Amino acid sequence: MRVGRGGRMSALHELKDQARAYRGNEDRPLGGYLAVMVVYGCLVGLGTLAVALTGRKLPQRVPKEDLVVLALGTHKLSRTLTKDAVTSPLRAPFTRYSGTGGPAEVMEDVRKPSGLRHSLGELLSCPFCLDMWVVTAFAFGLLFAPRATRLVAGAFATLAGADFLQLAYAKAQQITEKG
Repeated sequence: MRVGRGGRMSALHELKDQARAYRGNEDRPLGGYLAVMVVYGCLVGLGTLAVALTGRKLPQRVPKEDLVVLALGTHKLSRTLTKDAVTSPLRAPFTRYSGTGGPAEVMEDVRKPSGLRHSLGELLSCPFCLDMWVVTAFAFGLLFAPRATRLVAGAFATLAGADFLQLAYAKAQQITEKG
């Protein structure tokens, strides 16, 4: 613990000490994560302000059909942005190609050094991490442009279904070829 003038602890030094204690021997970009969280929080805050200023009302509940379509659409859009080969130019400044992944997917490593670039690389190459951003965009979309949002989420949900059918078909082919 560091003590500054007048016996007060320097908050900045305390935060740095806490970050060092958290990281241990690992290189964790806590400052970059914080910046990403602040941007997310600001975007949600601005969206919430826009909802309030335009007088939009929140629904009492979200229809089950919307939940299913948004879940599938979020899954597929996040996966498309974080794993598809054709979207790799979006991730290239933050990641490095490391090989092929699943069908039509690539594996990428986050670029070093740590910091904001590293944090963005993790966000843009992790479908689980990007899910929160995508579902938040869909949620605000339902408030501002519900028909368009349902169309986009529905298209990605359909694509997710088609992907699973392609995988099931390929597995069925393998089974019949072996049998």
